Amino acid sequence: MAKVVLGIGTSHSPQLSVPGQQWQLMREKDETDPRLDYPGLLAKANQVYPNLASELTEEKFEQRYAACQRGIKALGKIVSETPLDAIVIFGDDQHEQFGDENMPAVAIYHGETCTVKRKQRPNTASWMAVEASNWENKYPEYPAQPDLAWHLIETLTDEEFEITRCSTLRENIGIGHAFSFLYRRIWPECNVPIVPIMVNTYYPPNQPTPRRCYALGQAVRRSIQSWGNGERVAVMASGGLSHVILDEELDRFVLDGLLEQDADKLAAIPRQKLRGGTSEILNWVAVAGATEHLTPNLIDYVPTYRSPAATGCGMTFAHWN
Repeated sequence: MAKVVLGIGTSHSPQLSVPGQQWQLMREKDETDPRLDYPGLLAKANQVYPNLASELTEEKFEQRYAACQRGIKALGKIVSETPLDAIVIFGDDQHEQFGDENMPAVAIYHGETCTVKRKQRPNTASWMAVEASNWENKYPEYPAQPDLAWHLIETLTDEEFEITRCSTLRENIGIGHAFSFLYRRIWPECNVPIVPIMVNTYYPPNQPTPRRCYALGQAVRRSIQSWGNGERVAVMASGGLSHVILDEELDRFVLDGLLEQDADKLAAIPRQKLRGGTSEILNWVAVAGATEHLTPNLIDYVPTYRSPAATGCGMTFAHWN
């Protein structure tokens, strides 16, 4: 039988690929983002974060950015130096493969390959263009693992998880951002086939609960253990922790649950806080369920504040071995 030998968790925020001296581009985005009440966030930050100005210097931006790059490099070294036959990635789909007319709670891609598309950004000064310019796109296509994917779909269905399956990717988009981050930043030369598990963390009302995501991770581990003949498999969480509104208290609660391997604490993560990018914490909860037999190790937690309104991301890098 196969076995889960490694777990890794990484943030995948655009801010990771925008150098610190250009984080003002992210602040400018926040100021005009229609999804945010920036004036309201600013008023709250002035009351709650009296010392926030010390986080908003160019020197601090550079320090935080450098710490994030070390975290990415450390994860890349770990995963590339571990003998692996497959990588199962828990990530969210942000209207890349699915829209509101068809939004499954959990979907598994069982195609033969994963295409990685580079979007053209006409405005070279935008944060999106800067982010894309710092991606590494070694190859336009990477291998997937359809045999393991099919086995996961079959066995998870037997365990009464409602799994949507898809064998093709949208031609103009390719694999979603949560999964392409492995190739763009963590391990551009990756030749290990992957299985993308798309968890609807983002869009109510059918987001799985933290407890359900933990159980999903447990079931994925059991499924892997009933597949193959000695294959070595890694599981990966992509995204999170808190963003775009940085919530260090929530992040520390989640990290405590992960490092203590406390399933009940992870199940108690307040669902009302799992909104937007912060909802990607659920991918980490799933990996926690899949790695109960391994030891968690925190590489770094980097709160990357980028505006006086306390916007930013709780960048986190961890592994289980």
